[in-house]
Formats: sequence, structure tokens, C-alpha cells
Amino acid sequence: MSERYVHRWIDGSEMDLPVGKIVCVGRNYADHARELGNEVPDSPLLFMKGANALCTLHEPLALPAGQGEVHHEVEMVVMIGKRLSGETDLDVIRYSIAAYGVGLDLTLRDVQARLKEKGQPWERAKAFDGAAPVSGFVDARGISVRQNLEVSLEINGEMRQHGHTGQMLFPTFELIADINRVFTLEPGDLVFTGTPSGVGPLNGGDSFTARLGNILQVFGRVQDAPSQP
Repeated sequence: MSERYVHRWIDGSEMDLPVGKIVCVGRNYADHARELGNEVPDSPLLFMKGANALCTLHEPLALPAGQGEVHHEVEMVVMIGKRLSGETDLDVIRYSIAAYGVGLDLTLRDVQARLKEKGQPWERAKAFDGAAPVSGFVDARGISVRQNLEVSLEINGEMRQHGHTGQMLFPTFELIADINRVFTLEPGDLVFTGTPSGVGPLNGGDSFTARLGNILQVFGRVQDAPSQP
């Protein structure tokens, strides 16, 4: 990460919101849960990443070395604009969202497998520095996430992940209603809403395109792998 992360609009201008926590949702697409051999949950599976995990998709991604495969998980990302604590009114929740973006929930898959075998938390696999690269954000006004928005990721020109927000087990506003009963959501917090099937490894030198419907698309690349001595 070449500079301190700040939230930005898609045009590159800085947003007037602080950088806060990241609440992530696991297994929010049934096909993704099944592809990893996991049960489909009957309530949202939540985990956290700290602000240190944030970086931008617009700069080359640096992957952790020597820790096994790093998997991509493309997701719609929700930016909170107003404080939410115990709010159940879905209209209030809707108007508390400032913006939408797209991000990658990077996962050290081999590390995660070892942690799961031992019944241990996932932070080592999910919350490392740079584990939550995100796009610039698009103003929520005029965007209806009740529509079936495409969420997709191409790697080196090949479609790897492709789904739609209508496939989410827990839709956006209902999901945030559940989250803010557990964690107070503050302006600048992000919610990663889950990934469709097709997750797999990223490698040094890969190029990618992440898309959220016709709202935005981001072209990026992974830093070249270090040369072997």
C-alpha cells in the first residue's frame, strides 16, 4: 500500500467520511457455500476486518508471500453514511447508505482451512493488511439495489465469478438490519455483502476486471511475484 487509504468517489475525489470497520458476510450466496463444502446458513454469518485491511483496487495488489493460495472473492460493498444502532425500519436503513462499490474479500485459503480444522477464528486468513481492496464509490442516490445487480470478476480475460444480488440469501437492507442489531454501524463503515461461486487463486501478474451491474467497473492487476534467487 503506497499511501494511507482514504474513501474515494469513483472519480478519485476524496469522500468526507472516516475510514472505519469492515463487516463481512460469509456464505451469502448458496452456490458459494456449497462449492467450499459448507452448510448454507439460516442467518447471516458475520466476521470483521479492521481498517488496516483496506486498500484500493486502482493500485496493483500486493499478495502475502509464503502463506499458500490467496483466493479472490468479489463482492458488492455498502458504505454506511449515517449511524445505525438497532434500526429495523428498512426505509431508514436505505437512506442511511451513502454509496456502493465493489471489492475483493481476499482470503488465505490454506491458512483458513487449517484454522477451521482447529475451530479457530479466521482473522489470520481474512483480516491481514491489504485483505480488503475496494473500488471508488458511487453515490447511493438513484441506485436501486432491489434490482438484480450483476456482481462479476474476470481474471486475465476469463470470467471467474458471476452472480447477481438477487441470489443473496439475505438481501441488502435486511442484512444491514441484522448487522446493526449486533454492531453499531458508523459513518464510513463498510459492509461486504458476500460473494458468488467461482472463487479461486490470484497470482502475481494477473490482471482483472471487477464489475457491479452497470454502475461501475474496475480494471486492476496483481503485482508481479517476486523473482526467485
